[in-house]
Amino acid sequence: MNQLSLFDAEEFYEFPKDLLEYKENFLSSEEADQLKHHLLQTAPWEQRTQKMYDKTVITPRLTAWYGDDKQSYESADSNTSSINAWTPDLLSLKERIEKEFGYRFNGVLLNLYRDNNDSVAWHRDKESRYGKRPVIASVSLGQTRNFDFRKKDHHQSKYSLPLPNGSLLIMKGDLQENWEHRIAKSMIPMKERINLTFRLIRG
Repeated sequence: MNQLSLFDAEEFYEFPKDLLEYKENFLSSEEADQLKHHLLQTAPWEQRTQKMYDKTVITPRLTAWYGDDKQSYESADSNTSSINAWTPDLLSLKERIEKEFGYRFNGVLLNLYRDNNDSVAWHRDKESRYGKRPVIASVSLGQTRNFDFRKKDHHQSKYSLPLPNGSLLIMKGDLQENWEHRIAKSMIPMKERINLTFRLIRG
């Protein structure tokens, strides 16, 4: 698997700028550490189930939803989850991303990867409630994990981007149409990582 660089097109594959925006130090280490500790202690983490082929399996990570209202959110591959009201910290972070990058969000999905055994399988965020060309802003807290990409119809084309503490990755354009992504399990022991994915959920 190739190590993805967003900056050096001569040596590595460079994703088009209409698909990805990346800021490695969007949050300072201190900001990221404080937010991670707070969310570990206070978020209403739950372990959901999802359909895989003909089986119902437990997802290998914990999740929590926050958003503009407390309606239920029905994921295409999992059970219904309640949306919790914004906390001041999450609302402030949402507004900070919106102000700097010019996008709008009304919900955030938190994923907690407890150790190297937690993961998310290859997928595309193509649910109808995200719209045709969704913009998803992903903030990483804690342990650096590799974020893998592969072409939907050409699985040999794989790229990996390490997402360190405090980094921000924005996926947009046709990325969800043409590319899949994942966080793989690892043979290397790892500490907790929280991933916050800000989204615009349409009614």
